[in-house]
Amino acid sequence: MKKFLVLLADGFEEIEALTPVDYLRRAGIEVDTASITEQLQVTGSHKITVLADKLLKDVTVDDYEGIYLPGGLPGATNLRDNDTVIELVQAFNQQEKLVTAICAAPIVLEKAGVIDGKNVTSFPSFSDELTSVKHYVDGEIVVTDGNIVTGRGAAIAIYESFKIIELLLGRAAVEKLKEGIQQDKVEAFYQFEA
Repeated sequence: MKKFLVLLADGFEEIEALTPVDYLRRAGIEVDTASITEQLQVTGSHKITVLADKLLKDVTVDDYEGIYLPGGLPGATNLRDNDTVIELVQAFNQQEKLVTAICAAPIVLEKAGVIDGKNVTSFPSFSDELTSVKHYVDGEIVVTDGNIVTGRGAAIAIYESFKIIELLLGRAAVEKLKEGIQQDKVEAFYQFEA
């Protein structure tokens, strides 16, 4: 079974953190959440407290196919300012495992030096902080460049989760999940309304 890691720092954006946990698990991918503090309890930017599966100090890169970093403030800056997180992101990248981030969290990838010369996106107000990228992509909601996957913001968490599932399990797994959660009905409704 494929296994993925989601890091949680105080101030994480709840939708961005928990959507991939839920969707990847629905698709049959085992997911561990890891608190970057010394406590399993982590509180999001909207004051929702969750219980992580493990602590960052107990994470081993070899156990996972990839890592996901949610945005939110100050969650993304807490991730960026944690040296162990930076080392972990670098280790995942060195092993060419998936390194994924959304919203403000690509600032973590910038500090880790893993998006040098890559095409990425983020929440628009963080684009100026991504100085090492090859091209900042403003017109797409999810951008994949090699093993790096980045997304724009909370409403995109669904689609970034789909991309991770596609990369790990294939397109058929995404279609099965979309059917199970009625995503096709939502997309049809909004295309009709637009």
